[in-house]
Amino acid sequence: MDNLLSNATEILLLVFLTITFLQSGIDKLMDWKGNLGWLTGHFSKSIFKGTVPVLLSVILMLELLSGILCGVSVFQFAIDGESVFGFYGAIISAVTLLMLLLGQRVAKDYVGAQTIVVYLIPTVFLVYLMQ
Repeated sequence: MDNLLSNATEILLLVFLTITFLQSGIDKLMDWKGNLGWLTGHFSKSIFKGTVPVLLSVILMLELLSGILCGVSVFQFAIDGESVFGFYGAIISAVTLLMLLLGQRVAKDYVGAQTIVVYLIPTVFLVYLMQ
């Protein structure tokens, strides 16, 4: 219990990233066709127009990896009071969000890009806390 209380900020942020990325990754898996169709239209006038399926696959893998690492790290914090998995999960989460931000900016979806920044701020804070 002491490990949970002394690492509450890190654990809460890791749970936040676990929920965010596992939900997003699972949604992409369950509705691949719908996501691919929407994103193909979203990027139809950008430099990414011909690579949407590959880029969606990369994002899917990174989201699932981020969510799994962050989720496992919550238990590692509870047991050990520290987490290597959490640090790597936070870094991969930040990289994933930066990739998503780039995509939104390239697609000229500036409101979507603003939304991603809302997720990026606590993620970078978590990387800072876990260094």
